[in-house]
Amino acid sequence: MVDYLRRPILVGGIGLSVVLWLWDTVGESAVELGETAIFGAIALGGGLWWLQRKLPQSDQNTKNSPPISREVTQAAIEETETLIDQLANQAETIRVGNDLSPTLADWRKQVADLHTAIDRQDLYLAITGKPQVGKTSLKTVLETTTWTQKHLTITEVDPDSSDHLLTADLVVFLVDGDLTEPEYKTLGNLCDRQRTLLVWNKQDQCPLEHQVVVLEKLRQTMANQLAATDIIGISASPSPIKVRQYQDENSVQEWMETPLPQMETLTENLDRLLTETGEALVVATTYRKAIALQQTVKTHLNTIRRQQAIPTIEQYQWVAAAAAFANPVPALDLLATAAITSQLVLDLGKVYGCQFSLEQAQQLAKTLGSQMVKLGLVELSTKTLTTLLKTNTVTYVAGGVIQGVTAAYLTRIAGLSLVEYFQTCETGNNFSLNIESFSNTLKSVFQNNQQLSTLQSFVGQATSHIISPREVSPTSPLSAKL
Repeated sequence: MVDYLRRPILVGGIGLSVVLWLWDTVGESAVELGETAIFGAIALGGGLWWLQRKLPQSDQNTKNSPPISREVTQAAIEETETLIDQLANQAETIRVGNDLSPTLADWRKQVADLHTAIDRQDLYLAITGKPQVGKTSLKTVLETTTWTQKHLTITEVDPDSSDHLLTADLVVFLVDGDLTEPEYKTLGNLCDRQRTLLVWNKQDQCPLEHQVVVLEKLRQTMANQLAATDIIGISASPSPIKVRQYQDENSVQEWMETPLPQMETLTENLDRLLTETGEALVVATTYRKAIALQQTVKTHLNTIRRQQAIPTIEQYQWVAAAAAFANPVPALDLLATAAITSQLVLDLGKVYGCQFSLEQAQQLAKTLGSQMVKLGLVELSTKTLTTLLKTNTVTYVAGGVIQGVTAAYLTRIAGLSLVEYFQTCETGNNFSLNIESFSNTLKSVFQNNQQLSTLQSFVGQATSHIISPREVSPTSPLSAKL
């Protein structure tokens, strides 16, 4: 109880709800005053939600990302270090299943390697493509090529090995003709994240007049993702051809001869890329590695944060249930629930590194409530939970049970939605609410908690918190069903 008294929004909101209820018992005028206050609060919340919709929101899915500079890469490395430190600190505050010390030490070593990798001179080229497309032949030819300034390490990589491709500075995607659907999808993903060349091998097996047609088709297919000069035709290991030599009118000598590889266009392009953009390629690769490590650390950090967040959510859902059950005026439940949600925002924000002010927490809670109403979650939850509670006459007729269970359920949905949203967006001082993204998270969390077994279990827990065990028959239909 002492902990709750230290939370001003929670105590103030529930306190105001109780005061308005007491006034309601005095006379009709108090009811009018209470209703006026409630409608005013709802109108203010709606106004703030409308105003927030008008304000520009951060776009989480921008297509035109800025170029990866050295400064951006160094910032990503430093952010990864910060996340590792946060994970180490939070792992000490709660018990975790495994000792993270070896893992943390390995991650810190990887970060140290990234600080030096950004200045490396050697470049890494990955050759990928489906089987039997000529990857080994191309690798053999390129390894015998002399490059102007850079040392090039070449490896063959399976197209499904995304981790190995991620660490390459440059990727050569090899095909032996027109793109298949799986090749097109894989190539598109590669082009979205790193420098890639599309190379058509075995062009010698195609008639000369058709070679131009195939190349043009490839360039049209990838026009939105690759420049025409990044799509090249080669013959890394040409097929032997029959050579016939006439000695005299009656004598002909024949033999098989293997032509030299046709690689000039590719090697010239590669040499130019290595010379002109080698440093930028290394910076971009280092950035990708930093982000990949960052995501791994975030996954572990979110696991620990969730362990801290769930008990907090459960605390507030039962507070909401008790407040709604004890207050017989349904309209006043909104005020108490908003206060509880605001305090929940503050406490969850601390877990995820977002130090919200009281005003920010109240605004986020009002936005959360507005979105729940707009999406129809309040009405749907009330109908569903009422149907389940009707199976037990004792709990159904008890005053305020429906309001209490619904308030607890909606508070839980609100808390879980905040957790999911905090895990996928940038928290800390740079936190910015994206209404569309948050609404999608809210809908997803609500749908995931609509399974009948989940709802039945929750109703059983909620009623046991709201009603004294002696008031619920142990042989009631609800007890038997749960």
